[in-house]
Amino acid sequence: MRIFRYKEDSRLYLGAITESGEAYRLDAPDLMTLVHAARAAGLSTAAYVTALAGGLAPIEAPAEALNLATPLDAPEVWAAGVTYQRSREARNYEATEGRLDADTFYDKVYEAERPELFMKSTAARTVGPGEPVCLRSDSSWQVPEAELGLVLDRAGAIVGYTAGNDMSCRDIEGENPLYLPQAKIWKRSCSIGPYVRLAETVDDPYALAIACRIYRDGVKVVDETANTGQLKRKLEELVAFLKRDNELFDGTVLLTGTCLVPPNQFTLASGDRIEIEIEGIGTLTNTAIGTHELESAQAPLRV
Repeated sequence: MRIFRYKEDSRLYLGAITESGEAYRLDAPDLMTLVHAARAAGLSTAAYVTALAGGLAPIEAPAEALNLATPLDAPEVWAAGVTYQRSREARNYEATEGRLDADTFYDKVYEAERPELFMKSTAARTVGPGEPVCLRSDSSWQVPEAELGLVLDRAGAIVGYTAGNDMSCRDIEGENPLYLPQAKIWKRSCSIGPYVRLAETVDDPYALAIACRIYRDGVKVVDETANTGQLKRKLEELVAFLKRDNELFDGTVLLTGTCLVPPNQFTLASGDRIEIEIEGIGTLTNTAIGTHELESAQAPLRV
């Protein structure tokens, strides 16, 4: 079962797609309200939503045709790094300018007990399906990072899974590891969605196919695939470190790292369409745009 939000008549609605594929509008303000209401009723969230949908007529249009928004307002989005071997290789390439004949601190992170965790985004900086993601103006080597996202409650329980795009500046991070925040955090540098798959409806989160496709002028220029089974660390391990001496908020999202890195010669350009697909969750689509172009589009008209 998948939860989503969509805009209609200037309002934001919560919806659910049942296992039969039908979509329903739910009388609830947000995902976490559903989660807590289900717990109070002694039900799983999926069972609670099924009961709610039982007396409703399905939405006439398929969910994909609706004006989808972020499936939740994540108060914080965190991210894990160097959790896949491919990510380790890419980070080493950046840090050594292509010389891979020596160990780096990324090797230490990959093998260490403590994972790399960093704050990625806030609700105000995070965009949903169909919205533009921004290219940083002071970087010349930028890529999307396709990642499985964990939706957490305040105690750190995994309530669902979503797709995430952790936009990254490989040149800035490669220049100096202390530049990581600037290589990762800027406006519209994170997208999530289009759905949240409820955790209890996923048989094995380590058996999900992930794909990243990038189109330029209608031509597919990147097509990478992987599987969450390649993840080195357990999901609960990442969550345990995130909540250690830390405060979590309902709806926090933790991106679990990427195994899909475009070729080293590739960098995003304005107008590129990015598709991130995770099996059983859906396809998150965004278009890259320069920050100056976004500012021009958002500038008020002068009269």
